[in-house]
Amino acid sequence: MNNKVHNQIVSFIWSIADDVLRDDFVRGKYRDIILPFTVLRRLDALLVPTKEDVLKGYKFLKENKIDDLSGLTHQSGYPFFNTSGFTFSNSSLFDSNHPYTALTNDPANIDSNLEEYLDGFSENIQQIIDRFEIRKQLPKLKENGLTPLLIEKLASKEINLSPVEIKNTKGEVLPPLTNLGMGYVFEELIRKFNEENNEEAGEHFTPREIIQLMTHLIFLPIKDKLKVAQYSIYDSACGSGGMLTEAEKYAKRITKNKTSFSLYGQEVNPETWAVCNSDMLIKGEKDYHIAYGSTLSNDSFQFKEFDFMLSNPPYGKAWKKDEDSIVIERGKTNELIKDPRFQTGLPKISDGQLLFLSNMVHKMKKGTELGSRIASVHNGSSLFTGNAGQGESEIRRYLIESDLVECIVALPEKIFYNTGIPTYIWILSNRKEKRRQGKIQLINALELSTPLRRNLGEKNCEMQPSHIKQIEDLYLNFKETNISKVFDNEDFGYYDVTIERPLRYKSQFTNEAIENLRYLNTIADEMKWMYAQFGDNLYEGISKEIKQKTELWLKDEDIKISTANKKKLFNNATWKTQKELMRIAKDIFSNIGDKLFDNFNLFNKEVDKVLKTLSYKVSATNKKKVLLAVSWKDEEAEPVIKKKAKDGTIIYEADSDLRDTEIVPLNENIEDYFNREVIPYVPDAWINYDKITKGYMISFTRYFYNYSPPKDLELIKQEILDLEKETEGILEEIIKS
Repeated sequence: MNNKVHNQIVSFIWSIADDVLRDDFVRGKYRDIILPFTVLRRLDALLVPTKEDVLKGYKFLKENKIDDLSGLTHQSGYPFFNTSGFTFSNSSLFDSNHPYTALTNDPANIDSNLEEYLDGFSENIQQIIDRFEIRKQLPKLKENGLTPLLIEKLASKEINLSPVEIKNTKGEVLPPLTNLGMGYVFEELIRKFNEENNEEAGEHFTPREIIQLMTHLIFLPIKDKLKVAQYSIYDSACGSGGMLTEAEKYAKRITKNKTSFSLYGQEVNPETWAVCNSDMLIKGEKDYHIAYGSTLSNDSFQFKEFDFMLSNPPYGKAWKKDEDSIVIERGKTNELIKDPRFQTGLPKISDGQLLFLSNMVHKMKKGTELGSRIASVHNGSSLFTGNAGQGESEIRRYLIESDLVECIVALPEKIFYNTGIPTYIWILSNRKEKRRQGKIQLINALELSTPLRRNLGEKNCEMQPSHIKQIEDLYLNFKETNISKVFDNEDFGYYDVTIERPLRYKSQFTNEAIENLRYLNTIADEMKWMYAQFGDNLYEGISKEIKQKTELWLKDEDIKISTANKKKLFNNATWKTQKELMRIAKDIFSNIGDKLFDNFNLFNKEVDKVLKTLSYKVSATNKKKVLLAVSWKDEEAEPVIKKKAKDGTIIYEADSDLRDTEIVPLNENIEDYFNREVIPYVPDAWINYDKITKGYMISFTRYFYNYSPPKDLELIKQEILDLEKETEGILEEIIKS
């Protein structure tokens, strides 16, 4: 398509927003009118040549009481039609005796006629109209008298949105607009509106150069293997459909149109879904399937597998709305993941981007020569969030141990419209070429961009074709440079090893320690106040008066207490239990005395001897409470023995406060690491083998960090002195002035 003509059409349609909508609509809402009405105008231009045949066919069906109107697509020549008696405008190209009327011919009734015109579209277009919510805009257009001017502008002969040649008011020939050309016009309008509303752009619009890079990376390695066949392309968060159509266009170009493609996508935003379907229609796509709804909770392609998949899923976006469809009892011991796509693991509820990647991996083809290839954009959290054993790490573990990850490209910062955070392209394949098997390539493209003259939201730079070519070459050559490195899969894995140290207690019975047993630790202050006020009366029962006075005190002191703790505070059983613990402690104290023990094991044995002499039985729970009340942690005490194994090995109680973890690379022996890095510093430590977990994370900073030595002190000193000379006398001049 001629770029000059293309730009003229875009500029003309763009100007309609200011000419017609200014003052009555805020700028952010212009797209809500211009995009859907541009679609309607294009559809109208396509349907006018066969309008009369459609109306005749429609009349025949009605007369014969046939409700199925699908056959009218044969008369219209397109997979859609309009049965109303209206068009946007009459055209001199067609017979003036046509049985339909231009909306512009009846300005007085144009609003009601427009509604009838909309009602006349076929069901597939009705869905687009509904998602665009066009009918909701009509009352405001009518109220402000904007409908006649809007339709007149769109029906103007100064631009040609039809597939045939026309003449403008000056008699100049305007070339026909092909479906592909109209697609470019529509895409450019979307781009301009996205820039205008840059705070929303990134939600459904990926910069074109990023799409180009993604399409190149998934198609170039296998371009010579593509046959004369039908392939599928899928986008799980397709937005306005740019990735799908760009991928198709590029693949056809590099294969010289020998391949054909079916396009599949799903989009949760209704207006964006309408934009995507409209773009597919006006580009003349024959085989496309754009589903509406959440990919995570309502997968429209549940049993479908795809050859190629590209996506820029939402990141940093919660999946709470989808939770019930995915998992039962989330985060609990009896958690059950219902959806087979996500059996590998679930990320935090606050960020569902890895769920989209898991969805695509689940849809990879298993039984074909090429398998499937995936390109997906993510932020940094997909690389490193989640500890070993947690959902994010488990997803990475599956991807890496299944040898699906070919390459990850770190993109320039602020390359997207609505975020300045680091972003990355993941390239996945289940048919890795031999040299890539067991390997992952990292490409650091942070510096491969040029600045924009004007920021577009957060976007302040763009990648030039030369940058894309440089990344392509790095990827295809699979060689290491200063910005390209190749690692073994296991280089990204690690063991999360729990290191334990023994619990050490000193113990001694004292009157103060025994008195503290009168109170529960969690509500000790409240119980002390009550005992000071009401004394031993509390053991007779918590009266209404005691409860009222205590609640008044809590309110006056502004003391917040949980419902559960308040229930314990006013429960007579609580007080009696604590009193019983005091009795046990006093009886043991009277036999043992206040001897200080630095060996809890011996102390425990002494207590057991005393308990055997008592006239009442003490439960294991009460005994433990008493012992802990008169014991405290001390590093100089002997370790507390948990048990002795059959082979005589002593197993100590672990001190949870001293528990630590060590990150041990997968390619290193855990015991060797422990003996080298831990034992020299804490010789009483041991490895808790039951808690060892495997994790995976990828850190670009670690692998591409360039050390910059600090400036020499003399240089810094000289810079300060030079700065003083430059500013000398400035303050005096300011004061004088």
